[in-house]
Amino acid sequence: MSNIKSLIRKTTKPASTAVTSTTKNTDHTRLDTASKSNMPVNSPINTPIEQIRWNGWGNVNINKKVSSHGAKLIKSHIGKTKKLSSVSLQEVLKKVPKSRLPAAIINLDMVSIDNEDRLRHARGQSFPDWIAMHGGDFEVFPDGVAMPQSTSDVEILLQLAREHDLIVIPYGGGTSVVGHINPPKDVRPVLTVAMSKMDQLIDLDTESQIATFGAGSQGPTVEAQLGEHGYRLGHYPQSWELSTLGGWIAARSSGQQSLGYGRIEQMFAGGTLVTPQGVLNIADIPASSAGPDLREMMMGTEGRAGIFTEVKIRVQPQPEEELFKVVFLPNWEAGKAVLRQAVQKNIRLSMLRLSNAVETNAHLHLGTSPSQFLAISTYLKARGLDSQKVMLTYGVTGDKAQNKLALNQFKQLLKQYGGVSGKLTDLMGKIWAHGRFKFPYLRGTLWEKGIMVDTFETATNWNNIDEQMQQMQEAVQTSLSDEGEEVMAFTHISHVYKQGASLYTTYFFRAGKDHTSTLARWQKIKHAASLSLANGTATISHQHGVGRDHAPYLAAEKGELGIQVTKDMLKSLDPEKRMNPGALLED
Repeated sequence: MSNIKSLIRKTTKPASTAVTSTTKNTDHTRLDTASKSNMPVNSPINTPIEQIRWNGWGNVNINKKVSSHGAKLIKSHIGKTKKLSSVSLQEVLKKVPKSRLPAAIINLDMVSIDNEDRLRHARGQSFPDWIAMHGGDFEVFPDGVAMPQSTSDVEILLQLAREHDLIVIPYGGGTSVVGHINPPKDVRPVLTVAMSKMDQLIDLDTESQIATFGAGSQGPTVEAQLGEHGYRLGHYPQSWELSTLGGWIAARSSGQQSLGYGRIEQMFAGGTLVTPQGVLNIADIPASSAGPDLREMMMGTEGRAGIFTEVKIRVQPQPEEELFKVVFLPNWEAGKAVLRQAVQKNIRLSMLRLSNAVETNAHLHLGTSPSQFLAISTYLKARGLDSQKVMLTYGVTGDKAQNKLALNQFKQLLKQYGGVSGKLTDLMGKIWAHGRFKFPYLRGTLWEKGIMVDTFETATNWNNIDEQMQQMQEAVQTSLSDEGEEVMAFTHISHVYKQGASLYTTYFFRAGKDHTSTLARWQKIKHAASLSLANGTATISHQHGVGRDHAPYLAAEKGELGIQVTKDMLKSLDPEKRMNPGALLED
């Protein structure tokens, strides 16, 4: 692995500051407004940092309501709840210690040691992060926040980090749910490098359909700038509002429409990675048999190898039409058979998502008004569906002729397995599309009611889907039995492949008497869930990455030799272990 060093250059060209031309008719201007024809339904706009919640998810002006019958359903499982207290921003700011950064770092224009900047970059969106943000016990704050504007700036920062023995934490959108960006306790000062100012479309090659972006570009920024030129990336994780290109690549993200657009590994063509050993340029060659693929090797390194600064992505023209629909099937087996056959028969859909019976019931409660719930429930019952019914959400994206063919093929498959659809189920499709990026806001609403919610996910082969789902849900539901507490859990398949599919579980539990006891409950649930995945037949993470929360369970999937190979590769790029220690691998 030490030979990787010979591929790294020690200097870099000046950073691009505007879109450059590689195709004769390409328009090259700075893009700041969203193209309505290109943006998803109800897509958020970029939010100034002062409008982002310091102790929760997203824009302070956006909330997600919970229907009264939805909250009642959850409490019927977990019991009466009591809200936990929440500290104020001013209380936490008083706890931020003096920065330990040397003057050579503090004096840089791109570095801030402002207490609020440090606080806002100290935590992500994991459950322990929420407990820290509401309870006030952050433990560790970064000593400063750097906001580079170019690859050269990042090179300077890493060089100074080596000279002054700093820890460096790359920071994209702050959306990690597994502890990627939390500064560790260490005698070395911690510098968080926030990539938010590197958010421009730098180049668009319309002939090869390759776009080059600053790695700090958030989802809405990417689609807005591409949309002005008639293109789309199509990567829509639920964190799309705030998450970034660099973060998607570093954590091997998957978007809601990965069936049509592919996962981030199909989109990532190449780019620039600044490491402690120099700059690694990953060429955007379409295919190669010239040894191991550096592009694949650097994806999923979670900041341990370095910081992505410029990213080359494969884009495509905007679709003529995009539709989302919902259909109900008699039971899980029927729904699962539809998904597997649809993907294995290459029906041209862009999304397939199947909720199990418990989740279906929950969505009917949580996602509708009482009148809508009554109408849909009555309709489905009249069509012969009972409590075992499952909800399948699907999408088509493309030109109208392609979509028509795909819908006709899929409807034949649905008919074969007793699918029920109509105007009311189409309403559910519109409801999903309208709120597709709002689920993260639900945690804040439920927090106010004393209802704790979190998720975890995995992927496994088709022949293991049922057993894995049963093991996961049983592990979670019984994890607090020693306290006499019940955990409500349900699961859906959100991404499908010919070989298998992902499983995504959401669970609810009661807050404890205080923040410490509530975190202890979560730790029990998380450990039980992770053990149910660490069995050699399922991954510890399909789309959220490893971070710090999953690192203890990674060896079960990779094996002892696999962990050693990964450590050796990362050591060749970061021999002093200053890049995001504790993430991905236990140190």
